[in-house]
Amino acid sequence: MNMANHNNKSRFFFLFIVLVLWCVSSFGFGRVPFACDPKNGLTRSFKFCRTNVPIHVRVQDLIGRLTLPEKIRLVVNNAIAVPRLGIQGYEWWSEALHGVSNVGPGTKFGGAFPAATSFPQVITTAASFNQSLWREIGRVVSDEARAMYNGGMAGLTYWSPNVNIFRDPRWGRGQETPGEDPHVAAKYAANYVRGLQGDGPGNRLKVAACCKHYTAYDLDNWKGIDRFHFNAKVSKQDLADTYDVPFKACVVDGGVASVMCSYNQVNGKPTCADPDLLRNTIRGEWKLNGYIVSDCDSVGVLYDTQHYTQTPEEAAADAIRAGLDLDCGPFLALHTADAIRLGHISENDLNLALANLLTVQMRLGMFDGEPSAHPYGNLGPRDVCTPAHQELALEAARQGIVLLQNKGNTLPLSPTRHRTVAVIGPNSDVTTTMIGNYAGVACGYTSPLQGIARYVKTIHHNGCNNVMCTGNQLFGSAEMAARHADATVLVVGLDQSLEAEFRDRVGLLLPGFQQQLVSRVARASKGPVVLVLMSGGPIDVTFAKNDPKIGAILWVGYPGQAGGTAIADVLFGRTNPGGKLPMTWYPEGYVNKVPMTVMDMRPNPASGYPGRTYRFYKGPVVFPFGHGLSYTRFSHSLAVAPKQVSVPLASLEALTNSSTISSSALKVSHANCDSLELALHVDVKNEGEVDGTHTVLVYSKPPSGKWSDMKQLVGFEKVQVPAGSKQRVKVGVHVCDHLSVVDESGVRRIPMGDHELHIGDLKHFISVQTSQQIKT
Repeated sequence: MNMANHNNKSRFFFLFIVLVLWCVSSFGFGRVPFACDPKNGLTRSFKFCRTNVPIHVRVQDLIGRLTLPEKIRLVVNNAIAVPRLGIQGYEWWSEALHGVSNVGPGTKFGGAFPAATSFPQVITTAASFNQSLWREIGRVVSDEARAMYNGGMAGLTYWSPNVNIFRDPRWGRGQETPGEDPHVAAKYAANYVRGLQGDGPGNRLKVAACCKHYTAYDLDNWKGIDRFHFNAKVSKQDLADTYDVPFKACVVDGGVASVMCSYNQVNGKPTCADPDLLRNTIRGEWKLNGYIVSDCDSVGVLYDTQHYTQTPEEAAADAIRAGLDLDCGPFLALHTADAIRLGHISENDLNLALANLLTVQMRLGMFDGEPSAHPYGNLGPRDVCTPAHQELALEAARQGIVLLQNKGNTLPLSPTRHRTVAVIGPNSDVTTTMIGNYAGVACGYTSPLQGIARYVKTIHHNGCNNVMCTGNQLFGSAEMAARHADATVLVVGLDQSLEAEFRDRVGLLLPGFQQQLVSRVARASKGPVVLVLMSGGPIDVTFAKNDPKIGAILWVGYPGQAGGTAIADVLFGRTNPGGKLPMTWYPEGYVNKVPMTVMDMRPNPASGYPGRTYRFYKGPVVFPFGHGLSYTRFSHSLAVAPKQVSVPLASLEALTNSSTISSSALKVSHANCDSLELALHVDVKNEGEVDGTHTVLVYSKPPSGKWSDMKQLVGFEKVQVPAGSKQRVKVGVHVCDHLSVVDESGVRRIPMGDHELHIGDLKHFISVQTSQQIKT
């Protein structure tokens, strides 16, 4: 054979193979079947591969074919392959907090999938108070996740969302959450999960979401106290009416496929080894249809760091017995066999955990053979970073921006009057800062400077080298720019070097010399001054509120890949801001009275402890929860609202229980909660000259008595209202869910009497009484 011809043929064959692989990847069919390959004659006959057999039967058939060592290596995140059964290895750990992320080892970027749409950080999206937006973001993220799975670059189990309550303003991970209010967090959780998991037939899943970190987890590393050693001392009352609320909504309303237990202990027990929290509550009371996973290495942490058990075998057994199904980390792989050998648990205990994992994989279609035959099997590279997805990221950023102050109608700026704008500050030309943490590789970025430059001529100076702002050497050139510009926009705040996982703040002021930069540039400015704050947590900017030269203040959170465009659109009036704060902005003095380690939500007058969040803290604030201005004016009027409701009893036991009738508050468990959804119809009028969006917030206060000081959000709806027109909004309020309170024993009760509803400046009373008869 001619060697040259042989080389040419080899080269041609190699190029052909590369082309085939590229085509396969590009068109979304790069993944060979995870299991049950129809081309494999051996596995095709297995019952667990038959899609017409009920999933629970298929799961039991598969478990019956596995050896004990195989089972043990399947209950850790990097599950092994079982070649003799035609099953590939699987990495359970992927993340999709606000876009497909590369934080977990289950997802890779590159090749046909160089990037994915990076939406605003969750705290920013929460500020939109837009439930349909939250669900739509979930749907888009799961489209891109499925596409990457089809291309062999990602898994299908995503450990998102984070629905912990943003209890303390210093928490570095507050940015990942929907904020401080349990009702908002619950609605966000259910909507985002449903968006991610899809509305497939039966129990089928598009991807499997995971609500984390259960429970009372909101301290990472503060003054030397870290999450691995922290024992959160939480009352039954606070657990039931604050910390657990979004997790219950995840499971009950969202149908989430997974819950992650946290690193910390709660009242002396590691959450991942507490059967009351896992087996009894998540799976028993809330009926989780899915698996429970540990935070990464937290089973090892409860033994190695917390010394909760005497031996590693006892730690493995305690976790599995408590209801843990999957260990993110190697601990169960190393110690489960000996735990069974020593009699701490049985192989059947392991089988139950494995069944929960395999059930989720089968609901995802991973045992259905050819992935392209799946309802989402046609998704590929063309479905990632699409123009529509990137437009949604921009719209989410616009809706999440909050106008905190606008003295003298400083905003919007006019491109004709303000032809030159000084853009100053350490966050003025950032890119990756805008996507916060748990992000992936964005499709592209528009920085604040780039966004503003699309409207006007800019003069740019950072003023500080970074957000630490350790010196004032660059202030002079920034002041000079402000003197020569028609308007000044200062973009300051925080980034992941100051607030992040395992990094809590110790104070609430702008870091370093940033405050001095703002004040000096504002003083030097020729034209109007706008302060733009980029951060996850609140910042005490009282100095800026009181500075006569600073006309407007915007909070933009971490606004995602299109953040700069959204900021500029708001600054120049293309977008009328409608966001509202999902957390209280406290003065710096607040944190001096409140150690991060104190989990109590309610104030304690005896000790001077002021309480937490708008529901319980009544002291001075910089900006309150729910605050957010607009370029127009809205007014409310109540069109239709019930004035009284009768709550029927659920059972004969409730009727004969003297405490039920004589008490001023009926136990929810004794009430028949069917048909107790009340509808409020609110007319919202736009009295200004520009179109705008408005969020109707409905708060409730119980009747006078022991709970009367508590005001809580019970409903919210977003509405678009054209200038000069009126829109009617319906807000649902459920008596058992929203007019109830939790007593000191953790029991939810409905106080009898007049409940006071607040809608803007409106007040409306609903009289709630028990009918003292059983509803059949």
